[in-house]
Amino acid sequence: MHTIDTTAPVVVRLSTPVDAPLATVWSLHTAVDDWPAWNAGIERAHLDGPLAVGTRFTWLTHGMTITSTIRDIVPGRRIVWDGTVQGIVGIHVWTFEPADAGVVFHTEESWSGDPVDAAVEALGTALRTSLQSWLDCLKARAEQAA
Repeated sequence: MHTIDTTAPVVVRLSTPVDAPLATVWSLHTAVDDWPAWNAGIERAHLDGPLAVGTRFTWLTHGMTITSTIRDIVPGRRIVWDGTVQGIVGIHVWTFEPADAGVVFHTEESWSGDPVDAAVEALGTALRTSLQSWLDCLKARAEQAA
């Protein structure tokens, strides 16, 4: 099972409850091409094939074009992807936990590489801010749809 690099200089773990059905949250999160419609931090996104292990997707966020590869997927429960951009190696794990009022949506991401070593605090803050925005945007869209 793929996981983040727990020894990386930047590791962020966040979660949020979402008052919406699991199917809604999963569908929004995994419809990569539609991310810009609800996630203010993403300008473009395109999945290059089926939602499956080994499939790549390219997305533009915060002025960076990132190509990520899906490394693990358990439909409705977990998706993992990784990618490298500008020397930063990112590994991202998303999990979906059914809860009484809907879903608890968890994210954890690690960043490593020379640029991270040179600016651990600044990049850690940037990642935390970006992931919190992603969670907030997804929660708002999923609850609006529910």
